[in-house]
Amino acid sequence: MNKLRIIDLPKVEDPRGNLTIIEYGKNLPFQMKRVYWIYDVPGGQTRGGHAFKNQLELVIALSGSFDVVVNDGTQENRFHLNRSYFGLYIPNGLWRHMDNFSTNSVALVLSSTLYDENDYIRDYQNYLLWKK
Repeated sequence: MNKLRIIDLPKVEDPRGNLTIIEYGKNLPFQMKRVYWIYDVPGGQTRGGHAFKNQLELVIALSGSFDVVVNDGTQENRFHLNRSYFGLYIPNGLWRHMDNFSTNSVALVLSSTLYDENDYIRDYQNYLLWKK
């Protein structure tokens, strides 16, 4: 999990409202090919529960807060995201899920790949076998 990390995104403060910028090659460590967001998550629900063979991600809490739990098959780390100027970079090959969503939270995900169902590992036991 040595590449897994929080990326501090630039926050340009202004009395009229703040601005945060994400740029490939500066603070986004991959070329983005897809963006999606997760919202209206009912209380107590979990999202994710999979790993990607190839896809890289940057996860940002645009609104509210949630936790991202990342597992490499031997150790697990929990990241609480609650600021729109921090992003969690998740390299490929790591199992992840999201939980503990606050009311009206919005999770923005920047992805390095187009959607490809074959890139997903959706069963944890299969993930452990794949890791070996």
